[in-house]
Amino acid sequence: MNDTTTESDEAMSDDWAAAMQEQETEDAAAEDVAAESAQFQQLNAENQGGGGEVSIDAIMDVPITISMEIGRTKISIRNLLQLNQGSVVELDRLAGEPMDVLVNGTLIAQGEVVVVNDKFGIRLTDIISPADRVKRIQ
Repeated sequence: MNDTTTESDEAMSDDWAAAMQEQETEDAAAEDVAAESAQFQQLNAENQGGGGEVSIDAIMDVPITISMEIGRTKISIRNLLQLNQGSVVELDRLAGEPMDVLVNGTLIAQGEVVVVNDKFGIRLTDIISPADRVKRIQ
């Protein structure tokens, strides 16, 4: 019985060794695939085929949301539910201060309200530079 057990243990050991070897081979192959898929081609003007010219025509029809903000305030839900016609909500801006012009929620300019043909508009008085936009985000 001892000889049979030893032979059985050796056979099992050989099976485990073969399985471990197979797993190592599969892992090595998976690492090679992962390494290949992580390599990206360098993007530059030469690879675009456009002779170095970058065209923004592709984004010209992308819709954006432009909103003008005259001010903000924080109130409780209780006070919000008590608002009715004729209620006055105090904002954080003074009368005559410029309005904020937001594009997709990002401040890009400030301006003043104008009326043209009985419609409201905004005359831009200050364009926010990209560097200032980054500073405001931080």
